[in-house]
Amino acid sequence: MSYETLEIDNAGGVARIWLNRPDVRNAMNATLIAELAAAIDAANADESIRVIMLGGRGKGFCAGADLKWMGGARDMSAEENRADTGNLAAVMRRLYDGPKPSVARIHGACFAGGMGLATACDIAIASADARFCLSEVRIGLIPAMISPYVIKAIGEHNARRYMLSAEVFDAAEAFRIGLVSDLAPTEELDARVEAMLGHLLNASPQAIDATKQLIRSVSGRRIDDALTHETAERIARARTTEDAAEGIASFFEKRKPRWAQ
Repeated sequence: MSYETLEIDNAGGVARIWLNRPDVRNAMNATLIAELAAAIDAANADESIRVIMLGGRGKGFCAGADLKWMGGARDMSAEENRADTGNLAAVMRRLYDGPKPSVARIHGACFAGGMGLATACDIAIASADARFCLSEVRIGLIPAMISPYVIKAIGEHNARRYMLSAEVFDAAEAFRIGLVSDLAPTEELDARVEAMLGHLLNASPQAIDATKQLIRSVSGRRIDDALTHETAERIARARTTEDAAEGIASFFEKRKPRWAQ
């Protein structure tokens, strides 16, 4: 499939998906959102792809929604508006719930919907020059679709500050509040991202998928008999998988498992 707003590089088990509208700082419009959904679906369906990386070409990761595109919402019916906004919500859900781990490579501007994409990914790595902003309230909007992912990442208290103030903050603050997993000097960003991709490629694909499901299920729950039983059931199932058999065998045979790079 050819893409108008994305650049795709599939190599070495990684689908590198680049937002490619550098003239507007990779602002999202209907075409980009539809193509991003298709690219993520293709990566998840491709058995040769083990990890998804999401980055932005040009001077920034993603400046949020394209306001020219957003301006057309006033001429849409309520049903058309719901369908349009639902497309971006579905993209973030694909990243968050997908079976394959995702890494956001963040530099420059990461604003509004761009923060939604970053926090929907499993891991976000930012360069020291990155800048962040939940800018919606400045233009009379709300950060609705991205809120579940942003709040999970930074917590309600920090969300209240940055969603209400719409102030710009730097990469160090993003790291402090948990928005990004790691910081890198600008010139070392790619090396840091590649190192993380290597870690993920050394993990069992079955175990990665099951662990993503485990985190979603366990997060925020009270530790009680039901949760104890559920986690015991999950590890019992994991112990019988082909990947578990291969991983344990490779340990005793002092070799890499078949999935390791």
